[in-house]
Amino acid sequence: MKRALTLLALLALAACGISPTDVQDRGNVPTIKIPPPSKTIYLIRDGKLALEPADVENDTVGSLLGALFAASTQPLGERDTALRGFTYLGIKDSLNPVQRDEIQLPRTSTLTVYIRGEGTLTRLGKAQIVCTAQQDAAFELVKIVRENANRPSRSEGRYTCGELK
Repeated sequence: MKRALTLLALLALAACGISPTDVQDRGNVPTIKIPPPSKTIYLIRDGKLALEPADVENDTVGSLLGALFAASTQPLGERDTALRGFTYLGIKDSLNPVQRDEIQLPRTSTLTVYIRGEGTLTRLGKAQIVCTAQQDAAFELVKIVRENANRPSRSEGRYTCGELK
């Protein structure tokens, strides 16, 4: 009886009409390329702050600020920037990372933006930095710190976008 069931199972498998084959390479795997998120940065148009689209690597504040400072090295047409001669070094958030079981609540903090450069950082330049960063509502204040070689760091102040506009 056992032999008959085994034979019946083999016949059922053979009767499905599909014959086994070796693995065959049929070309590359289909992929798509997703463009980077398009966000906005603050540039200057007619002497005033203006939101302008910027292609960035991701939607983080660091990426937006990187795009803002990178714009100062490019031709901007009708737009301008008060950040020429300044370099974006990085950011530091005053919040500690969320702990494993911590309840996620809306949080506010101070974002410190580190820059390097000579000359005067104008009010409009500060506004570009602060308003671009504060598009992320988690940042209540933005502190700008200038770090230059052979001199101590210098704070350029703490601001909100509203007070600089």
